[in-house]
Amino acid sequence: MIEYRKSGLSLNWIVGCPLDCGYCVRHLFDNFEMKTPRRLITDEEAVAALTGHRYFRPHRTPIQLLNRATDPMLPVVKPHLFAVLRALDEQGLTNHVLIITRWRVDPEDCAILNSFTHLRLTVLVTHSGIDDPSIEPVDSTIAATSLRTLYEHAERYRTVLYWRPIVPGLNDSPTHLERARELTAHAHATVFTGLFFRQEIADYYAAHGLPMPYDDTARRKIMPEDTEQRILDSFHRPERPMAPWGALFRKTSCAVAYAHGEADYNGHLGIRELCEICPAEQVARCQAAWTRPDLAEVTAAARQLGATGPVEIDERAIIVEGLDEPPRYFLQHGYGFQCHDKAKPHHYRQHGRAPIGWPAQNGPHTP
Repeated sequence: MIEYRKSGLSLNWIVGCPLDCGYCVRHLFDNFEMKTPRRLITDEEAVAALTGHRYFRPHRTPIQLLNRATDPMLPVVKPHLFAVLRALDEQGLTNHVLIITRWRVDPEDCAILNSFTHLRLTVLVTHSGIDDPSIEPVDSTIAATSLRTLYEHAERYRTVLYWRPIVPGLNDSPTHLERARELTAHAHATVFTGLFFRQEIADYYAAHGLPMPYDDTARRKIMPEDTEQRILDSFHRPERPMAPWGALFRKTSCAVAYAHGEADYNGHLGIRELCEICPAEQVARCQAAWTRPDLAEVTAAARQLGATGPVEIDERAIIVEGLDEPPRYFLQHGYGFQCHDKAKPHHYRQHGRAPIGWPAQNGPHTP
């Protein structure tokens, strides 16, 4: 299965995961009860399908491996992960490759990850810190230990603390925030995000007698304004400067780009309010690389992809009609400039976020 998501092409040639996590996305794809990983195609076929995809650009398209349903560091899965990484690296590809895990990583794994010489590899360690075993049955200390191990042995790859999902009342207490602060010292960057509370997940909660985190479901991730502000206040207190704790980001690609010393490949600089918490040197990198593309050129490219209606470009993003996510993100990565669907606007201070937990649909105020 190959998907094109905002972070790039996602290759899922193995499905199923014995890590029974109440927050896993597997219930969105009707395979939540699958506990044994099952390979769908060979590793060679997976590489060929990825590099032969019509939206794949060598050295540019970001790649995610095994992010839909299977933890890549499971013992029966990681040999396939390493084989695919080796095959991509041997082609001399320098694309960003993202690996997301919450399972055990040992020094021997790190040695293999360090052996890839071309790929820009990032391991994102998911850590929720949720203490309730009925909701988070996998102890978060496993991820914390893996994060420290990865960071300690990192040479050619980078490690990002994927602090998610943050849910009010579950893992946003002062103790949880302090624990996350401490973990940032063992990562090249940290990104925090909320919960995808879709109807499928709400149904799962109801069926298992779990407390509902929100009254309503949403298409986008939920991160209430007051929760975000408490996080930022905790991380950026004047008496405790950021320096020894690492940099905090709202967007995954921003954290990945910072960890590699590059500009954000998703062009988030156009959404200026996202950059308020970014290190000054990273903002400078993004400004140097961020260029508003030519309207005629973008229009021609969008038309070839099937866009309908007028194409617009403002100071924040390319705005198109009639394109679903794959072609929009193809344009976004090609131009390093945000590309939005006119029918699903991103409101000020709510880029990629649901309106739940905000005082008004368009945020507290407009710029």
